[in-house]
Amino acid sequence: MSTTVRRTRGTPAATSHRTRGRSVPGRGRPRSAPGRWPLPPQSTAGPALALIGAGGAGILALWWRDTFAVTGADQWLTDAGRITGLLAGYAAPVLLLLMARIPLLERDIGADRLARWHANGGRYLVGLVSAHVLTVIWGYALTAHRDVVGQGVQMVFHFPDMLKAALATLLMFATGALSARAARRRFGYETWYHLHLATYLAIALGFAHQLTNGADLGQGPGRAAWYLLYLGTFALLGWYRLAVPFLRDRRHRLRIAEVRQESPGVVSVFLTGERLAELRAEPGQFFRLQFLAPGLRWAVNPYSLSAPPTDSFLRFTVKDLGGHSAAVARLRPGVRVRAEGPYGAFTPRLRRSRKVLLIAGGVGITPIRSLFEALPAAPGDLTLLYRARHQEDLLFGAELEHIAAARGARLTYLVGSRSEIGDPLTAPSLTRLVPRLAEHEVFLCGPPALAEATVRALREAGVPRHRIHHESFVL
Repeated sequence: MSTTVRRTRGTPAATSHRTRGRSVPGRGRPRSAPGRWPLPPQSTAGPALALIGAGGAGILALWWRDTFAVTGADQWLTDAGRITGLLAGYAAPVLLLLMARIPLLERDIGADRLARWHANGGRYLVGLVSAHVLTVIWGYALTAHRDVVGQGVQMVFHFPDMLKAALATLLMFATGALSARAARRRFGYETWYHLHLATYLAIALGFAHQLTNGADLGQGPGRAAWYLLYLGTFALLGWYRLAVPFLRDRRHRLRIAEVRQESPGVVSVFLTGERLAELRAEPGQFFRLQFLAPGLRWAVNPYSLSAPPTDSFLRFTVKDLGGHSAAVARLRPGVRVRAEGPYGAFTPRLRRSRKVLLIAGGVGITPIRSLFEALPAAPGDLTLLYRARHQEDLLFGAELEHIAAARGARLTYLVGSRSEIGDPLTAPSLTRLVPRLAEHEVFLCGPPALAEATVRALREAGVPRHRIHHESFVL
């Protein structure tokens, strides 16, 4: 079967030809993906959400157990404060667990999806804390026949552990404000990441407040469950976020083998080390890398594998977006690297349909290129659409064409601005580009705006939601 390579520019046109490109760089042969997995993809998402919901219902049961009647505005407000305080105290460790890098959740649900749950849950948490503070102070003020401000000052400075609670609240609000999308654009990833760590202190301070002032926890099973939830959460965080990366660093001893220029402003970083097969990395996954070089030692950034992992090398491709990524491009062979991972469920095991469509936008080609080589598919059943504004933005051209030729896959470049070629990722355009589109399993990676619009177009074209797998850059 011939390889189809389409380059859409200005007026859409297509040419078909065979391509011989250079082989994928780096030594070592790609490892084959595991043949069978004990769980189907994303099978734990539903049970995980159900378990979180059941925990929330149990929290409400604690309030109900100790509430015999609610009469008067002061009691309504005070009990609203009790409920929102309990739910906020429950939500905080749950949000930490979502980001604890627990392997079952990371491999089955995926880091991208967990991050979205965490972000959405964080907004609810800030709302619950706000409601808790307002209703409790207001309810106590009505009971004591005082003004709200005076009652708030009285509670903060004279109730036990309330100074800790006030500090925890301020840290929570500050982190919530800095995590807003508009605010995050003003900070680099590293700055936002380290500021976000303030939530750990806020949750620890809030825990002390809950034990001292949480009458609903009592001295029996409720308090024991609360201790188990918080201490268990911090134990899992310590193990998976600190101990496991340390142990893996000692065992695998990753270091830079080569930094290769791919195009202006883009480099591929090849890492080598010991016993790489034991990492069980899969195409489409990512690592959080810490380069042990001056100026980079305290920065930990996520990078996707841009080629299937081998027993000898891991390859990551980095675009110069300033700061950290620019410094990475200047690194030399031999620099030690600490790696957390692999993470993510954006892997070949998501595939359930015979036909597969890959869609990449911009630097989103990095995990897609890895999947293009590794996804099981018969000749004619694999298609890659690669969207870029300019010809110079295309990465891995020779590699992609070589893979397409070797696999009998279709490779289509969609190059140009909307004023030149229109929008090639609308439902009608996708339907023309990909025959029998609704029968395809779709893997999509690109900037958030492009990805969201493409998902809508795919749904409009009849692709079932469970067949659309989306990887986001924002984690």
